[in-house]
Amino acid sequence: MSNKLEVFDNKYADRDYFITHVNEEFTSVCPMTGLPDFGVITISYIPDKLCVELKSLKYYLLDFRNKGIFYESVINEILDDLVKVCQPRFIKVEGNFTTRGGLHSIVKSVYDPQNRGDI
Repeated sequence: MSNKLEVFDNKYADRDYFITHVNEEFTSVCPMTGLPDFGVITISYIPDKLCVELKSLKYYLLDFRNKGIFYESVINEILDDLVKVCQPRFIKVEGNFTTRGGLHSIVKSVYDPQNRGDI
């Protein structure tokens, strides 16, 4: 991705709390048909020492707009990139993609090094 995710120090790293970011206008491109895909991406995480900065997250997600990529890869790529830059205590990335060809798809991926379960 060309837009780099940026982070800032978590002032409350001594406690667990959730941050949830929702992108209701996510778009990417189907690699099979070249047609646009639309969905809602929800990122919920418990930060450790770092939090993701919102402007960089916005532009990072916009980079998918012209990328040919399957739903499963979208969600796992976002998860991997966020884990890499901010090493959260827990993170779940969910994609709720609009109906196409009569099928509605929801893809979730979780990073849970402390085995907290799907909170």
